Amino acid sequence: MAARLKEHYLKNVTPTLTKDFGYTNAMAVPKITKVTVNIGLGEATQNPRLMDAAVNELAALAGQRPVITKARKSIAQFKLREGMPIGCMVTLRGDRMYEFLDRLMNTALPRVRDFRGVNNKGFDGRGNYTLGLKEQLIFPEIDYNKVDKVKGMNICVTTTAKTDAEGLALLKLMGMPFRTGNAS
Repeated sequence: MAARLKEHYLKNVTPTLTKDFGYTNAMAVPKITKVTVNIGLGEATQNPRLMDAAVNELAALAGQRPVITKARKSIAQFKLREGMPIGCMVTLRGDRMYEFLDRLMNTALPRVRDFRGVNNKGFDGRGNYTLGLKEQLIFPEIDYNKVDKVKGMNICVTTTAKTDAEGLALLKLMGMPFRTGNAS
């Protein structure tokens, strides 16, 4: 069974983008290639147990085992040595990527307190979108009682769009709840 969001992309988003931007080739229509979820834990240098909890929570969210990221260089002020584990990340592609985005847009983001939409200024100039979350508890897969520390995460959506306008149109049509009006 294909992911619900992937079917939505093929049936609804592709024809709309083709009409709006005037693509003549079906391969020119922007699509989402990967989603990268990253948890940075600077305080893992003092408490190594935090890293295990972050890895387990990210594995529960993504459905695959995350990679532990290590420090590239030593910084004395932060008591950080080169090679120390300071975060974890996972790269999602294919159906897992669509399922994660579906859960993010339809389940997790509406659970954020005082949610008015995500900021549309998170584009990088090439159609890729980055979103920061302050806590992992908005995902239903995370058990509130087992969390010892609230951790934030960065979610980067990489697309084949050439411009930010194409990327914004793609993510809007996919269902990303962007802010409307003059709110900053």
